[in-house]
Amino acid sequence: MPLALILSSFVAASRIGGAAQQYVLAAHKIDPVLAPTVMFGRTPARGGQGEVTSPEVFRRMLGDIEADALFGLVDLIITGHFSDPEQVDIAAGVIERVRGAERSDAWGARPLVLVDPILGDAPRGLYVKYEVAEAVETRLVPQADWITPNLWELGFLADREIATAADARDAVRAVGTPALVTSAPAGPGEIGLLYVDKEEAVLFAHPKRDTAPNGTGDLVTASFGAGLVQGLDPRDAAERAARAAAEVVAMAEAWKSNELPIVAMADRIVNPTAEVRIERL
Repeated sequence: MPLALILSSFVAASRIGGAAQQYVLAAHKIDPVLAPTVMFGRTPARGGQGEVTSPEVFRRMLGDIEADALFGLVDLIITGHFSDPEQVDIAAGVIERVRGAERSDAWGARPLVLVDPILGDAPRGLYVKYEVAEAVETRLVPQADWITPNLWELGFLADREIATAADARDAVRAVGTPALVTSAPAGPGEIGLLYVDKEEAVLFAHPKRDTAPNGTGDLVTASFGAGLVQGLDPRDAAERAARAAAEVVAMAEAWKSNELPIVAMADRIVNPTAEVRIERL
């Protein structure tokens, strides 16, 4: 079974962050190992109370994971929310050690690294400390095989205003790392997921739902990462992630759910049938 190491948030009763990504990866038969950067009972957006994992505890936790010889088994690393710049430094060191670990599989594939730079969003702007955002930009983004920012985060990384999907495509190229951009501009009444690599840019658009619960970006990142681990072409993995997000958000609206129904929709996340509009840029 493939193994994924998630360095992100744990929120027990909300389907967001690393806790949600565990379920998405498990649905794809990828074994998740979550080292939480924060621990909450429910989402802070609804007043959830919790605490930041201290850098010392975070370091010891990852040291224990390494001591069990799991670094040599990791196929995918996902980084997400951080609350302390020292956590980011620890994560950067872990990426280096995982990549340098002796591989126990016969083919010795290089572990994939997905960095979701969870820094902020419009209209609020930055919602982590500037020192955290700076550390993610300088320590993690350069190590990423792919980044999965939202539109505001992409603008922060590229240091430019983004108004259109074409602007977002150019911003990704300026950052220099292939990306899957959530909340990308699309047509009227739509929201887009923008795939950009060195050779092409493709927009996957579906109806925007104002009642969509939080966590869609986390779902997309985990779904995309699962596709890459499974050997899908990256563009196909992006399309499947877009369809999965559209399907789960639509069902959340139908069920009037405050959370993404990731567990109930596991089979549909793996084999989504939702329609998306595909536009090459």
